[in-house]
Amino acid sequence: MTVLPTLAPRTKLGLEIAAAGVAGGIIGDALLRAVPWGVNVALGTTALIGVGAWLVRRHQVKHGPDAAWLAITALLLGLAFLRRDAATLAAFDAIALIGALALAAASLQGEAISKWYPFDLIRGVVTASAASIFGGFVLLFGDIQWHELPQDDRLRNVRRALLGVTLAVPLLIVFAALFASADPVFNNVLTNLFAFDLDSVVSHTLFIGFWAFLVAGYFRWSFLGMPFFGLTPALKPVQSVVPLATALGMLNALFLLFVVVQLRYFFGGTALVEETSGLTYAEYARRGFFELMTASGLVLPILLGGDALLRGATAPQLRTFRQLAGLLLGLLAVIMVSALQRMRLYVSAFGLSTDRLYATAFMILLLGVFAWFAWTVLRGQRQRFVFGSLMQGLAVLAGLHLLNPDAFIVKTNLHRPAAERPFDAKYALTLGGDAVPALLDAIPQLNPEDRCVVVHGLLARWDKVEVDWRTWNWSRARARSLVRKQADALKASCPNPKEQGNDH
Repeated sequence: MTVLPTLAPRTKLGLEIAAAGVAGGIIGDALLRAVPWGVNVALGTTALIGVGAWLVRRHQVKHGPDAAWLAITALLLGLAFLRRDAATLAAFDAIALIGALALAAASLQGEAISKWYPFDLIRGVVTASAASIFGGFVLLFGDIQWHELPQDDRLRNVRRALLGVTLAVPLLIVFAALFASADPVFNNVLTNLFAFDLDSVVSHTLFIGFWAFLVAGYFRWSFLGMPFFGLTPALKPVQSVVPLATALGMLNALFLLFVVVQLRYFFGGTALVEETSGLTYAEYARRGFFELMTASGLVLPILLGGDALLRGATAPQLRTFRQLAGLLLGLLAVIMVSALQRMRLYVSAFGLSTDRLYATAFMILLLGVFAWFAWTVLRGQRQRFVFGSLMQGLAVLAGLHLLNPDAFIVKTNLHRPAAERPFDAKYALTLGGDAVPALLDAIPQLNPEDRCVVVHGLLARWDKVEVDWRTWNWSRARARSLVRKQADALKASCPNPKEQGNDH
């Protein structure tokens, strides 16, 4: 009786992760090749979370306290692709999904995400991403000890059979060529038997390999990796708070000057803006919002860096920093309100678009994050800042899903007075399936030109188009259904389609 060697736990887990990687590669190739993403992402995410939960239970992994809610968050983000059809929103969902999976990997390693500092968040996402890309090679050539595998007669016979195949292939090629040359019928049989699309084979092979290594690398990092703290600098407290206080004081002075100017313009009204800048009020608003948004976003790393420099500082040093930082946040709040006011004027004059809507959402998120910074970091509770900021980010993302961005954009632009700026029908047609119901409802109130633009655009995009089941999405399915049901009425509403089509 042959005694089989016992597999070490690491090798056993490594083999199971490798098998999960192979399955992930096949599933990824079968599902994720089709775009735009829909049910395929939901199924893929569910499979990934399911395999992770199975490995945790099977190997009794002692994970961190945040693993469960992070897994649920990733699952919900995957399922979000089933609902809304908005390209920008889907991109943010994908980014949030990657972040949730990266944090889940750190939690499976035993880390407590809810107690992370800001730099720990960067470390967790960067290390998880890099390990997912390259971890498959470490798994195959480091973690799995191949010499531990059983060496019984069956495996020996498999190796011998593979050797026989290797020896036979050249002979088969030679004899097959001779027989094919001798008999045209046999030649046709061989041609049909081995007919395949080389480009398709290469494409599928690369796609399977990509997803296989990515899935295996992710699970390898989650279950076999160790938290990497090399990216977290060992910051020493500064000897004096004077340099930092001077820098913050100069920033406060600049921000105060800008706030004074802003208050003068907004209380002075349109006449003062046009007289001083030579711009209309709408142009004045248009030129400033994105610059103010960028400036607001840059303040956060400055304050976080200053707080990191003062870890272990004395009470007077911390008090000086917090007073200057609090003043800067107060001035920044006025600037951000000014930026939102500019956006309101901008939209009123030029209409709403995806860039303007999501930029406004980002500014609202920044307002919440800065308020949370003041409530936590400036009160000596910096360990609560990251978790609360993540929750705010997810809340804003959920709010965007409830808002239904593309439909909101169409409805907002439709309700604007046409005298100010005509409805941009061509832009509305570039939006996703969520915009279709609003466009259909608006057709009777559009002028003949815009009506024909909308009719032809909707019919061309949503009527009689082949749909891959992997891309199924509720909003896209509803848009196709509505357009197909109203196709005859839509065509009748634009009586000269060929002429109108040539015009547009």
